[in-house]
Amino acid sequence: MAIPTPHIEVKELGIIAETVLMPGDPLRAKFIADTFLTDVVQFNNVRNMFGYTGNYKGKKVSVMGSGMGMASIGIYSYELYAFYGVNDIIRIGSAGSYDKDVKVYDVILAKDAWSESSYAKAQNGFEGDVIEPSAELNAEIMATAARIGTTVKETRIHSSDVFYRAKFDIYKEIHADHGCACVEMESFALFANAKVLNKRAACVLTISDSLVTHEATSSEERQNAFTKMMELVLENIK
Repeated sequence: MAIPTPHIEVKELGIIAETVLMPGDPLRAKFIADTFLTDVVQFNNVRNMFGYTGNYKGKKVSVMGSGMGMASIGIYSYELYAFYGVNDIIRIGSAGSYDKDVKVYDVILAKDAWSESSYAKAQNGFEGDVIEPSAELNAEIMATAARIGTTVKETRIHSSDVFYRAKFDIYKEIHADHGCACVEMESFALFANAKVLNKRAACVLTISDSLVTHEATSSEERQNAFTKMMELVLENIK
């Protein structure tokens, strides 16, 4: 496939940085670019999946929305890795807690992702249900967290294909049987693409709601208030 790709309109290499931060919401990508980056250039507008490149403390970085779900992040992350020279993608998103000790606004680093999804099997024949991120990138993020004083919990997460389940309480079984502390909908596919293409991937999440206590944040808070997570991944850029 040549560039531009079907979903990213950039026509030449070098405009997108080697490190891309990927929130699900393209408006969260815009918020990060507007709030934290200088010399910002918007590089993507296809389907309103906004992408921006700028500088953070003199370091080049890109931020782009991934959309919701594994099919969506699977497309965008694959094109970034395979056709635009991207080496690191760090998903930054929200998650729902499965554990009473994982509270709203806690910052989570995915140790690995368990999923019932068929994404990796369909994409590359992988038969397992757990995929790990880059151990090297995770170690770098944890070291950065220690340096800037951000508390991060590194744990297994659940990547789900389904947001609305007929059997809502199944989260209790998933937590007990598979050790998942929280749920999101993208990282299993991102990690699968990184493995196939020999790239690096990580996932940093902020707990937006709890299935245990029923606490929740608003959509505006999810878009604008998860700054601790955002600053952590930006400080991690080399």
